[in-house]
This record gives sequence, C-alpha cells and structure tokens, in this order.
Amino acid sequence: MKSFKIHFVVLILLVAVVAGGLFSITTSRGQSQANIKPDAVGAKRTASVRPAPATYGPAATRNSTLLNDLNWVFGRKQQRGWYLYVPLIARLVDSNHDVHTDDFAKAIERWQKKSGVAATGVLDDVTLYAMVSEWQGRRLKDRSPAASAQLITAPRTDFFDPERVDELRQVERETYSSYKRMVAEALADKSLNLSRDANGGLAPTEQYLKIISSFRSREYQDKLRRESPHAGSAGLAVNSPHFTGRALDIYVGGQPVETNDRNRTVQVQTPVYKWLVRNAERFGFRPYYYEPWHWEYVGK
Repeated sequence: MKSFKIHFVVLILLVAVVAGGLFSITTSRGQSQANIKPDAVGAKRTASVRPAPATYGPAATRNSTLLNDLNWVFGRKQQRGWYLYVPLIARLVDSNHDVHTDDFAKAIERWQKKSGVAATGVLDDVTLYAMVSEWQGRRLKDRSPAASAQLITAPRTDFFDPERVDELRQVERETYSSYKRMVAEALADKSLNLSRDANGGLAPTEQYLKIISSFRSREYQDKLRRESPHAGSAGLAVNSPHFTGRALDIYVGGQPVETNDRNRTVQVQTPVYKWLVRNAERFGFRPYYYEPWHWEYVGK
C-alpha cells in the first residue's frame, strides 16, 4: 500500500511536469506572436512621427557643385563658378536662402520660368549667361561724353585718394547728388559701422564708399588702356561709361580696383558691398556685375 502511494505521487508529479512543460511551450509561443505585433505597430508609429532628415534634391545638389566648378567665359577670359556673384544672384531671384538649399533652387526655377530659361532650378551656364545679360542690360546705354557744363568737381574728402587732381574728381551733377544721398543713408545704417566727420559725412579716415574714380576723358581712358594692355573687355572698356561722368568706382574693400578672383572674393563679402546690392538701385545706381566697385547712375 505504501509502495502504491509512492508510485501514485510520482505519477502525479510526472503529469504536473509534463503539463507544465506543455503550458510553458504554448505560452512562450503565444508571447512571441503577441510581441511581434506591438513591435511592428510601434515601429510604424515611430517612423510616422520621427522628423525627416534634411534632404537636398538633385537641383540643390547640382548647384552646390556648380557654385565653384561651373566653367564659362566672359571678356574672352575663362571663368570658374558663380560664387563671386551670389549677392547679385540672390537679389535678382529674390531669395535669402542658402545657395545649397532646395529653397534657393526653387527661387532659381521661378526666375528661369519668368526669363524663358529651362526651369530646372539648376544655375547652369545657360542660366548664368541669361543673368549676365539682364545685369548688363540694366547698365548705361548712352556712353556719350559729358559736356563740361554737366560736371561738377567733387571735394577731395569724397575721394579714396584725397590727392586726386581736380580734373579727375569731376562727376555728373545728378549722379553726385544721388551718390551723396546714398552715402547719407548708409551712414545712418549702424550695422555698417561707418565713421562720420563733424558734419555727418564720411570721416577723412573712413575708406568705405569713398569715390575711387569718376569722370574719365577718352584720352585718359586710352592712357589707362596703354598702361594695362592685357585688361581686355572685362576690364578697361574702349567706350567707357566713365566718359559720361555717371559711372563711379566706389571703395567696397580689398584692393580698390583689382579684378583677380581672390580680391573680388573679399569685396563681395563686405557688408558695404552687400548693402549696395540691396539699396543702390533706390538711388538710381546699377552695378557692373564683374567689378564689385563699379556703379553706374541710370536714374530712378
């Protein structure tokens, strides 16, 4: 009897072990299946709310390359990239966005559509030439030499070189008046940090916005061309707007009138140059895009 009880207890224990094992297996499978679904749902939910990483489309990516690598020609000189013209381009396409972004590419695309250029958003050579054409088209059309009655001799204090002789300090009257109004507004812009004199004008020690060159006679221009035989059409023009007295070379930084890319890179990054790009047109001045210092008065 005692032996039977022992065997009976052992039998019960074996049944419990087997049943427990089966229960454990079933439960384990159930948990595994149950855990898959919540994880999958959680992953989908996380993906739907996670902020998308910053992306740059094909046009923006291409612009980032062409900014420095675009090959083109101006004045029979090989040019590379359009980084020197970013302030003018941003003004033209009405964009404050970084040139590497999709928003900038969209601004380029809008301008392309308006200008009859293939609307790709890529600032390629075709688009850049179209921009150059527009900039050049806004410059002075009439290059007739100014009559002496149209010219005034500006004070030495307005010039980058105060020792400049009288005949080289002549400016067309209306141009000079507009220049002085423009300088007054620039002086009022505290962000430019320009130094004033006792009368509220540019201080003698201030170089920015001083006139480097104004009216130049044909004879004087010819002399400059003889002294710089390799300047080409991108430099000293045969039929210069300076003949009119309405063209001003204005100091914007760096070497005053040096066209090498390194110097122009310095010039186009100065606050004064960027201010002129944004504001000079309100005073009737338009830029010669290739020379950051050169501005022509075309009237309002």
